[in-house]
Amino acid sequence: MENQLKYLNGYRQEIKDQVASLLENGKLQSVLLSRHGDIHNIRTDKALYDYTIAIKNRYLRKSQPLSKVQYDDKISLSHQALGLHSFVSRVQGRKTKAKNEIRISSRLKRVPESLLRMVVVHELAHLKEKDHNKAFYQLCCHMEGDYHQLEFDLRLLLTLVEHDQNPYT
Repeated sequence: MENQLKYLNGYRQEIKDQVASLLENGKLQSVLLSRHGDIHNIRTDKALYDYTIAIKNRYLRKSQPLSKVQYDDKISLSHQALGLHSFVSRVQGRKTKAKNEIRISSRLKRVPESLLRMVVVHELAHLKEKDHNKAFYQLCCHMEGDYHQLEFDLRLLLTLVEHDQNPYT
């Protein structure tokens, strides 16, 4: 069962046992659906960019600009990544041009908005904090008060997907 719950590795055993029981009894889907019902309609790269910029402008107005935000089919769950933040620095003549880019897994096109928001907030937090440290998670919680619960719920969804039980397909 431990391998079946790989997205919950850092959680206490009693939580993993409870999730395993819900999964085995076919009730984990209904738990997730009761918390997060409908999927969002942010399907295009332009819509994702606008959505991300709105959050950035609300909480990180003075941070570095974003040059690109897009969905990416190549982001795989094998690395347990649903989003990537990259900082690209290029020298052109005597000038150095820097770009911040965010790529979000295309798998998140068909999830509830709250789960997409959690991943966007996570990637935006990397504009200020590169490492997953205390300051990083404080910033995530500042931008999304339910950050830790949403991260857990996303891990539940990943567990369901792994077991061919995605409630959002």
